[in-house]
Amino acid sequence: MKKLITLLSVFSLAVSALAGPAKIADISHAELQAAIAAKSVVVLDVNGSESFAEGRIPGAIDFAKAKSNLAASLPKDKSTLVVAYCGSERCSAYKAGANAALALGYTNVKHYAPGISGWMKSGAKVEKS
Repeated sequence: MKKLITLLSVFSLAVSALAGPAKIADISHAELQAAIAAKSVVVLDVNGSESFAEGRIPGAIDFAKAKSNLAASLPKDKSTLVVAYCGSERCSAYKAGANAALALGYTNVKHYAPGISGWMKSGAKVEKS
């Protein structure tokens, strides 16, 4: 059964990738900080596990590790704010995390465009492993 669930998750990610990119709205730095403080957001770090260990937005999920069973890492409430980010404004890797959440039925998915480099430049707290 576990293999079937994993297979279905991978299949749904592949179908969402073939369907084309969805337009993902941006979230501002202040809005993201407020959502983190209110514990009303799930943050997906799409920079890869090595980068994740070196520094991430507090509370972020390592998408590289979670993607095979992302549904288990996300809340049951599909209206929960999910924010994906990658390295910087020039990085488009966030789309993998954002589109995976959309494919699972999440309706409030946003992009933190400055990425981890912008987060660090702002002086905001960073978690490390």
